[in-house]
Amino acid sequence: MINININTNDSLITILQKAQDKYGYLSNDILADISKSTGIKPAKIMGVVTFYTQFRTKPVGKYHILICQGTACHVNNSAEIEKAVRDYLKIEEGEISTNGLFSFNSVACLGCCSLSPVMMINDKTYGNLTKDKAVKIFKEIETGEKI
Repeated sequence: MINININTNDSLITILQKAQDKYGYLSNDILADISKSTGIKPAKIMGVVTFYTQFRTKPVGKYHILICQGTACHVNNSAEIEKAVRDYLKIEEGEISTNGLFSFNSVACLGCCSLSPVMMINDKTYGNLTKDKAVKIFKEIETGEKI
């Protein structure tokens, strides 16, 4: 049984956010417990989870990277940033680095077009990126200098 305070007056999205904040992702067991606790059918819960990109059904690294692939980022070479992630961290999208620190996903838009190309690591935004700047950020995180 999950260990979060479920208030049935909360919206399903709020409940899912609380569970993901506590457990890092929404496993099938967690979703089943939410269904049981709220009386909401599992199919409806899964529909919400799969509709909103904020929800994860698989574990992620301690530092989860979101790489914007929106139009502004794309034309400002977001592909180079994604390549830097793949090459430096030696992971593919959806994977976790061997040290457990990093994972990444590409997203359609982060809403920071004036900072393009941009990525988020957990809740922090990094803009005006180059391949070298991205790698420097990863190195600083690994050595404890950032975040």
